[in-house]
Amino acid sequence: MLLHTDQFNTLGGIPLVVLHGLFGASDNWRSQAAIWSLERPVVTMDLRNHGLSGHDPFMDYATMAKDVTDTLNALNFDTVDLLGHSMGGKVAMQLAVKYPQRLRSILVADIAPVAYEPRHQAILAGLKAINLVTLKSRKEALKVLLQYEPDQRVCQFLLKGLYKNHVGEFALRYNLGAIQNNYPAISAAPTLSKDASIYKGPALVLKGENSAYILPQHKASFDQLLPNSTLKIMANCGHWLHAEKPELFSRLVSRFLNGLT
Repeated sequence: MLLHTDQFNTLGGIPLVVLHGLFGASDNWRSQAAIWSLERPVVTMDLRNHGLSGHDPFMDYATMAKDVTDTLNALNFDTVDLLGHSMGGKVAMQLAVKYPQRLRSILVADIAPVAYEPRHQAILAGLKAINLVTLKSRKEALKVLLQYEPDQRVCQFLLKGLYKNHVGEFALRYNLGAIQNNYPAISAAPTLSKDASIYKGPALVLKGENSAYILPQHKASFDQLLPNSTLKIMANCGHWLHAEKPELFSRLVSRFLNGLT
């Protein structure tokens, strides 16, 4: 699948490719992409079943990594720096061990290369409870979702994917059915197959101090897949570290990229 992309700064240089997380979209990264594009080309992508990319009944990390490489081929990008947050971070790590020659470096934002216990059941139930056929307003959708997910910031983020289609009906940008059906694969770890290897290039892992997505016991998994990775902890923020501390996040990414040779 060729993915929807937005490009910032099409001049020469190694591009930074940015992959969003579950229920996200490339548009979530527009502000930071504009900042990074002052120094380098930046490409944000919508992963399959998200944003403006195609919908498909199947999604796992091997498939999503191939989507990204197919899209890089279509853009004529041989080598890139790859940044992924959450689910996008797992896609990035899968690509790094499957197609290491395509990356100069990898940046992973608040996710580990491990399988996680299910943690989105309430969100999935809440989104499913929104009747898009009879929905009258975003406020009404928020009221329904808050019954399942009490954090209003999370609900507002999820409802960024709510829009009115060409006939004026509410719809979701992400493919809720496919996400629900493939949730075990989304929760799984990136896989090391026979034709995959560890990624020995430069790697930066950014963790939100208050997030439980990266724990001390995950170090062995990082060492296996990304043996040259450096972990930096961002204070006073959680899983959405790039949204909670955007200036610091942008600065850490730029500093890492500017230090590459």
